[in-house]
Amino acid sequence: MTASSGRARLARTVTESPLGPLTLIASGGALTGLYMNGRRPASADAAGDAEGADAAVLDEVERQLSEYFSGQRQAFDLPLALEGTAFQRRVWDALLGIGYGRTLSYGQLADQIGQPTAARAVGLANGRNPVSIIVPCHRVVGADGSLTGYGGGLDNKHRLLELERRVSRDSAG
Repeated sequence: MTASSGRARLARTVTESPLGPLTLIASGGALTGLYMNGRRPASADAAGDAEGADAAVLDEVERQLSEYFSGQRQAFDLPLALEGTAFQRRVWDALLGIGYGRTLSYGQLADQIGQPTAARAVGLANGRNPVSIIVPCHRVVGADGSLTGYGGGLDNKHRLLELERRVSRDSAG
């Protein structure tokens, strides 16, 4: 904790990926944010260089992301500290249950969390996911299977889904 704000210190690093630079944010030894396309909360601008537990977690995030992008990792095992409403956290937990290389519609995800009429709210919660890729919001598609909104851009959503389909196909064959 910092004496001036009473809030935990944020640590930031930027790592390169096939999608372009990814900004990683950690606090208290847990990942709190992963942002692409230069998008990140204003609080990230105040984040400092990583030290101690935050440096270790950011190094591990970079390692696991590298394995993911090379097709060697299908699930992440990282400490996460996600801030959101109870509903958002339920949606994010449900996202973690969507298997690698698979997709669900917003309506199917709403059904899964026991709120079948909440597809739009699920979409909004999905859009507020602070650790995209790790919590795989890219695996949620429109009811007709079309690619719909993604904070990292539809091109990146397509690239992530194609990577997962290719790796899934290659490992099945």
